[in-house]
Amino acid sequence: MHILLGSLLIFLIIGIPIAYSLGLSAFCYFVMIHPELISILPQRLYAGMDSYAMIALPLFVLMGLVMNAGGITTRLIDFSMLFVGRFHGGLGAVNVVASMIFGGISGSSVSDTASIGAVLIPEMKKKGYTLEFASGITVASSTMGMIIPPSVPMVIYSLVSEESVGKLFLGSLIPGLMIGVIMLTITLGISKWKKYPREEIKLTKKEILKRTRQSILALIMPLFVVGSIVLGIVTTTESAGIGVLYAFIIGFFVIKGLKLKEFPSLLKTSIITSANVMIIIALSQIYIWILAIERIPLIVSGFVSGLNVPGFLIIIIVNIIILATGTFVDVSPAIILLTPVFLPSMHALGINSIQFGVILICGLALGLVTPPVGMCLNVASTISKKGIGTIFKAALPFLLANVITLLLISFVPQLSLWLPSFLME
Repeated sequence: MHILLGSLLIFLIIGIPIAYSLGLSAFCYFVMIHPELISILPQRLYAGMDSYAMIALPLFVLMGLVMNAGGITTRLIDFSMLFVGRFHGGLGAVNVVASMIFGGISGSSVSDTASIGAVLIPEMKKKGYTLEFASGITVASSTMGMIIPPSVPMVIYSLVSEESVGKLFLGSLIPGLMIGVIMLTITLGISKWKKYPREEIKLTKKEILKRTRQSILALIMPLFVVGSIVLGIVTTTESAGIGVLYAFIIGFFVIKGLKLKEFPSLLKTSIITSANVMIIIALSQIYIWILAIERIPLIVSGFVSGLNVPGFLIIIIVNIIILATGTFVDVSPAIILLTPVFLPSMHALGINSIQFGVILICGLALGLVTPPVGMCLNVASTISKKGIGTIFKAALPFLLANVITLLLISFVPQLSLWLPSFLME
């Protein structure tokens, strides 16, 4: 294990991407410890990606890209304005509500930051908000994108944990909405204190019907995609395929914001994004195989079981490890590496795969807005031209919502288990 971890650290320090660092450190391990197993490595690489459920990954990514290109972002912002635009800091509140809705469409926090940030950050600056506040709330609210279903990271977690995607989607719904509600409360409180402006919204029956009619097809999309899985009508992969078709019909024929000439570019982006994740999964599977050979999950589980400390303290320690990992490691490899190590230990503490999956994804979501990796921070920095350190500082008050929710789902199992048990058992 010293060779494995030491070589991984060296490769990361010299700047090799984490996927290739995992593969190279695993290769070093086999060359020096088990050279007789090197011939099996190609087979293990292929086996890491040979899963029918993996087909859902590029399809969910494509679904979010098509909806975004179809012009749905602006309509969701207009719809959100009906509910919270009249409060102090109306645009900030709209930012949070739109992220809650868009998160259920794209399944990606980075897409959320790019789409909503591109529209709202310049608009908030124009209305008198500071760029720091606008950028901070955008990156903080975008963390809901990978929590509220459908969630691309949840699909990856289901592959590693062999848990039902439908149950994971349902398990993450309440925590995702909790983050949004708490964040909205924080936003309105700060906005009232700083006297940020209200938006002039005409709440006539005609205007409400108009904005609802323009957005309704996009609003029901998460129910359509997730509901079909939960009811057992289709598999996860089939649901993702139907979602792409649904998104194309809305974007091209209804909203008419999607152009046919853009579709090849969207396909290319989806393929490249998914290929990057699949490379990580393939190389990580070799790493996981080594962990199994060295019996690391069993050792960690036995160590945790033998500790003479309260269970809640162990859960807090695991949460801290998840948060620290998310700060330095991207979401996909973090899920693949942490799940096999800690899931047996969590089972020993009475935490099942669904609850741990929600804890893991909620914790890693914070990593998207923490330096130095923070992909959402980098996207917001590109839009606002502010440094990632400045944006992170501005996002801290809103991230309190994520921390509160993480603690609640860690110690109140029913927040993540009630919906799956009620609807799918």
